[in-house]
Amino acid sequence: MAKVFPGRYTAQIEGPFVVFLIGMRVNRLFALHKWVPVAKAMPGMLQELYANPESGFLSGQFFVHWRGVSVAQYWRSFEHLHAYAHARDARHLPAWAAFNRAVGGDGSVGIWHETYAIQSGNSECIYVNMPRFGLAQAAEHVPVVGRTDSAKARMGAQP
Repeated sequence: MAKVFPGRYTAQIEGPFVVFLIGMRVNRLFALHKWVPVAKAMPGMLQELYANPESGFLSGQFFVHWRGVSVAQYWRSFEHLHAYAHARDARHLPAWAAFNRAVGGDGSVGIWHETYAIQSGNSECIYVNMPRFGLAQAAEHVPVVGRTDSAKARMGAQP
């Protein structure tokens, strides 16, 4: 079980970073032969990324929801994310090609992603009685004290 940090914590990260949300949605529940391979592809990619810190990947967190699974990922830059997505020696391109061959546009499985470039000082977060999670898993995990006591202050505004 993950260590719970009692009290209030926030995350601090130097410089800009990227939040990348990616997921799949099962549109045809009984088409297991279509969506199970898609679901199995992401853990291998994350394992590859964690093993390669130079990739710019900082952290990822799975979320399971009705009819699907998603991953919130944190990257050092969009350029790092884009380079991984197009790297011929990485797991992403073969997984993307397999998806297009097996599923394509038949509607059985949906895939989506959203990319957000966050400029330095333009994010804030709080974690109360939580293990390291989300941005705090990707960045420095620090207690909320002094200037980080309010959401406004964490965003850089005067309280």
